[in-house]
This record gives sequence, structure tokens and C-alpha cells, in this order.
Amino acid sequence: MPRFASALSQPGLGAVAEFKRRSPSMGDIRPAARVEDVVRLYAANGASAISVLVDEQFAGTVDDLRAARAVTDVPLLAKGFFSTEEHVRELKEAGADAVLLILRDLDDAATRRLLDYAHELGLDALVEAHDAGELQRAMALDAPVIGINARDLSTFEIDLRGQLELVAQAPRDRIVIAESGVHTRAQGAAAELAGADAVLVGTSLMQAADPGAKLRELLSRPLVKVCGLTRQEDVDAAIDAGADLLGFIHVDASPRRSDVVLDVPETHIAVSVFVEETRETPADLIQFYPERGEAGVRGREAMLLRDGVRVGTLLDQPWQQHDALHWSRAAAAKGRIVLAGGLGPENVRDAIAAVSPWAVDAASSLESSPGVKDHARVRAYVEAARSA
Repeated sequence: MPRFASALSQPGLGAVAEFKRRSPSMGDIRPAARVEDVVRLYAANGASAISVLVDEQFAGTVDDLRAARAVTDVPLLAKGFFSTEEHVRELKEAGADAVLLILRDLDDAATRRLLDYAHELGLDALVEAHDAGELQRAMALDAPVIGINARDLSTFEIDLRGQLELVAQAPRDRIVIAESGVHTRAQGAAAELAGADAVLVGTSLMQAADPGAKLRELLSRPLVKVCGLTRQEDVDAAIDAGADLLGFIHVDASPRRSDVVLDVPETHIAVSVFVEETRETPADLIQFYPERGEAGVRGREAMLLRDGVRVGTLLDQPWQQHDALHWSRAAAAKGRIVLAGGLGPENVRDAIAAVSPWAVDAASSLESSPGVKDHARVRAYVEAARSA
């Protein structure tokens, strides 16, 4: 397997970190940026691969690709508008490990020809689709690496929901990259849960005071969930504190029962919690306990569902009880684990160290009264989890 595809096929969510000085939609972003400086930051902070814009519309040239190659061994994606074998060969000679092929600009015959030529040279090709028709073309071309761009290159508008629907439809035997529009950990996680192997992130990194630190933050785990929310002011406080997922419990027996999903921006993930049966919800995810448990409220294990597909498992303490073996059992569990049960500012760091979960979840320990959050404790919990 070529280097680019191999780097993106590793477990967990990968990142293709992009270098660009400007964009047609935004104008100048970081016009004086030196590719050598930024690429070093990306390589040191977890980039699976690095994308370099070589097109003048982005204030880039092939010399930027050469400069990037001189300072890193991380796989490089040459990004621009390429249509000939001469373009592909030049990029290979400049140090590229992969090239971008945009289906909006290429017919199937041209794409097939360039795919074959890239493979002859030992290069990967990222075949980019924006809509369902282009995704079907990429699949029919048997492209090993498929990019789903949330940005419409004709209008520059971003449609993240549409992108995630296409990511979920892409075959699981391909490497799938969600491109554009990722500014938060939750947005990256949403792409991951839809089936993306990696996200391609450019603007949010290049706008950051420290692009490397921003990349590290986007990839960091565990995510942080605040659950049992009943008031919009508490949702807003959790978001301001840095929570990624916001939970709403639709269970009559719960003292934190909420009939609605309150306003959660698209930068974050809303989760509806149900026991024994679910119903229609505007939330992004469902946390489903199939059993009520001995206490008649909820069991200890819940399925995390996205559009009816299981994407993770939440492991909880018994209702209003303590199991001393809970963390050790959670640590031995397989798959994407959300750790819940008795977590708060005082112990969440220890829990993360013991379990290494995908996400942590707290509710009652963050309250001043049932269903009412103590904002200071919310802040302390999120800070402790994010700094673990």
C-alpha cells in the first residue's frame, strides 16, 4: 500500500493537515506563512499526512511542495487542479506521495487515465466528490481513496450534514476522507462516527495562532460529554467550558428528564438518551439503554447509535450504586468506549488514565440540584478531562 493510504488506514481518526496562504472564498488567511515552519508544526503534532496547495489561487506553487518535502517524511498530498500526466509527473518529482483528482473538473475517462498513471508512478490519488452522483462515480472507478468535500467549489458554501450523509454511504473497504468545515473536536468526531478514516483540515489550522496546537487539540481524546441537560443556559455553559457532546435524557423515571433537545450548534454533537425504546429525535446521536436495570431507571450498558447504526458503547455504573471494578472492566472492553458513572472534576483524570476511553460522560456530579447544572463544576470537569 502506498505511503499516503497506509498512513490514513491506521486505527482512530487521522488528519490531513493542510498548508495554504489564502483561499478563493476567504482571501488571505496567512499570507506570509512559510511552508517549512507550518509543516514542521503539523508533523510534530499528529498529522497523518500533509496537504500542500500548489495552485496560485491559494498563493501556492510547486516550490512549496519541494520545500515541504525537504523538512518532513510525513506523506504529502499535492492539492490543486490537475488534468494531465505532465502535472502528475511534476508533482511526483517535487516530492508528492498523493495527488488530488477533482471529479467536478474531470470526466470518468480522464480520471481513470490519471488514476492509472499515478499508480504507475507509485502515487496515491485522492478522488474528490461533492455530491451523491460524484460519489457513485468514485466508487465505480474503484478509487481506493475517496474524499468527500463539504464545500461546493462552485458556490463555496459548506454543507456538513450533506457531507456526513455521503461519508456514511461510502464503502468501508475504501479510505474515506471528510474534507472542509472542521473547526472543532466534535465536528471531527462526527465525521469519524459517520465512517471517515480521516479529516482534511486547512482553514481552521491556518487561522490559529499556533497551527500545531490546534491540530493536536482537534485530534485529542477523550471527548467530553455533559449529560442530563434541561436548561438552555446550562447547554451554553457546557459549550463555553469546552464540552463536545451535550446529552438530553428522555426517560420519565430520570430526575433529569427533558422532553426536548435544546439548541446545540453544528460545532457540537447533541445526544438523545432513551431506555427500552427510542423515538424520533433531532439529536445527532442516540444513547440507547435496552434495559431498565434493577433500579427501574436504566441499565449499565448503552449503545451509541448514529442513524440506527451502532458506533460505540457507553459503560455506566449501576444506578445510584458503585461497582469498584467498573473502570477495570471498561478498560478491557473493545471498540469505541464512552465511560460514564460517578465521574466529576475530582476523579475524571484518574478515570481517563485507567481506561483510555473515547469519551467521558458526567451528569449528576455536575449539578446544584437535579437537572440544574453548577457551572463552576461543569468548567472544572471539562478542564480536568481535556487536560488529562
